[in-house]
Amino acid sequence: MVLSVVTIAIAVSFLFDLWLDRRQIRHVLAHREQVPAIFRDSVSIDDHRKAAAYTVARLRLGMARAAASATVTFLLLVAGGFARIHAAVTTSYGTGPVASVVLAGTLLLIGALVSLPFDYARIFSVETRFGFNRTTHRLFLLDLGKSALLTIVVLTPLVLAVDHAMRRLGPWWWPGVWGIFVAFNLLALLIVPTFIMPLFNKFEPLGDESLRARIETLMRRCGFHAKGIFRMDASKRSSHGNAFFTGIGPSKRIVLFDSLMEKLTPAEIEAVLAHELGHFRLRHVLKRFLFHFAGSFLALAFLGWLIEQDWLYEPFGIDPSLARAMPLTGLLLFLLILPLLSGWFKAVLSHLSRRQEFAADSYAADHASAADLRSALIKLYRDNASTLTPDPIYSAVNDSHPSAAQRIARLQAWSGAAGAVAS
Repeated sequence: MVLSVVTIAIAVSFLFDLWLDRRQIRHVLAHREQVPAIFRDSVSIDDHRKAAAYTVARLRLGMARAAASATVTFLLLVAGGFARIHAAVTTSYGTGPVASVVLAGTLLLIGALVSLPFDYARIFSVETRFGFNRTTHRLFLLDLGKSALLTIVVLTPLVLAVDHAMRRLGPWWWPGVWGIFVAFNLLALLIVPTFIMPLFNKFEPLGDESLRARIETLMRRCGFHAKGIFRMDASKRSSHGNAFFTGIGPSKRIVLFDSLMEKLTPAEIEAVLAHELGHFRLRHVLKRFLFHFAGSFLALAFLGWLIEQDWLYEPFGIDPSLARAMPLTGLLLFLLILPLLSGWFKAVLSHLSRRQEFAADSYAADHASAADLRSALIKLYRDNASTLTPDPIYSAVNDSHPSAAQRIARLQAWSGAAGAVAS
């Protein structure tokens, strides 16, 4: 019965996402020959067609990735793959902490191997075909090696800490694991900007004194304090542009992609950063973390009960007594099943995210310029080949940002209102 339910859940989840992707493809292709009216003065028909083709290419690759992921999930859960891996690990390493690390590492390796060909195809097929890729094969392999080493260095002590808590804290293991999870995320906010990210990119203090002064004035206006404003050499991998702030406390910093600085004027960069600072000042980042922590707390509390039930293990071919001897088994099995349930809440999370994006746009309009943010977004939509005509249902479920037309229309109204007040 349980295996039938899991099989249906895998199939329904995959088919629903496939339906959404196909809707998006049909909608984008149906509107590729006409630029939306609000963009006709700023986006050419050739750019619009390129965005449609790029969107469709990415979606088709994503559909293949989703099919591979669903197949692996089926093989692990329904076809007994997880049970066979578990049996092989416990036979070779027993049920101690080393076995827990090997089991977690094996599942991570399987996931990485499934993703690798699609990551390669995205960079060297899709991104290259549309003129965005600047990653060399040597850089791709270097990134892959660094990521693998970081995964081992960072996740090994994390797995050992979780495994220790699950063995030593009895039925109250789950608050301890939740505390480890929260501490790990907060620690990551401190060390990633200053130690991890520089392993992959070069960060230099912003050399443009005029732009730096403009950004520092914006930061004072917004009540934001950062430890530095940096220029990142993102162009060595891609021509896509972006800007962001990251970190907490002493590691908090503002980062500008060099590719962004090549495309936008100083006023437009200021407006883009005002939007990002809006997320901070409106506590969007804090709310997302609290939501994330609350969700993980409830999930672990549920798992605290579920992990003691024999029916969590038996349908998948796992000996319950052996699983309890290595309690990380239940957590890893739960993590394999969880996406089949959590994916159905994606539309709600996307809706909340889009509301926050509108609020950050409004903040930027108040603290910088709606007109400059509008012109910056149009350039980024055009230069990044973002579709201007998403399918409404696909967008409602998957898109964390409002559609291009929605954002530009609001910014146009705000800039018009500001102009009327000024006159």
